[in-house]
Amino acid sequence: MTTFVIDARVAIDLATGGATIPPEHSLAAPTLLRSQALALVYESVRLGEIDERTGRKVLDDIRGLRIRLLGDRSLQDHAWRIAAKLNWPDTYQAEYIALTQVQADALATADGKLAAAARAFVKPCPPPRSCGRRVGSRWVAKGIGTPAG
Repeated sequence: MTTFVIDARVAIDLATGGATIPPEHSLAAPTLLRSQALALVYESVRLGEIDERTGRKVLDDIRGLRIRLLGDRSLQDHAWRIAAKLNWPDTYQAEYIALTQVQADALATADGKLAAAARAFVKPCPPPRSCGRRVGSRWVAKGIGTPAG
């Protein structure tokens, strides 16, 4: 089984792309993914990019992805050390790297800066490059999910 740590944007892309996760793969993320996804979807609604009903459906679909959310003290300590090593002003992105180091095979992120920083610690898998493919107007991480339908 391959475990991917995914960030909020990848979770949103998987959900909006109607992806299903094959049984040979699993998803994990820091617990902060819930708040980050909520904030991104809320922002899209507020800016008029999508309506509220669609936004709430995206959040429901993210919940349906069966993402294992982790955020224990050990992970937080590990993220602290990574953020300090990278001289980052906070630990948010470091949590994704830390979780990948201790629980996963690769980090799937839509954030190019996070992917670049992560290379010193883990195997990043930044859509749409080496791990992504286009499904309609969306990028879906290759190997993680397949479009429904």
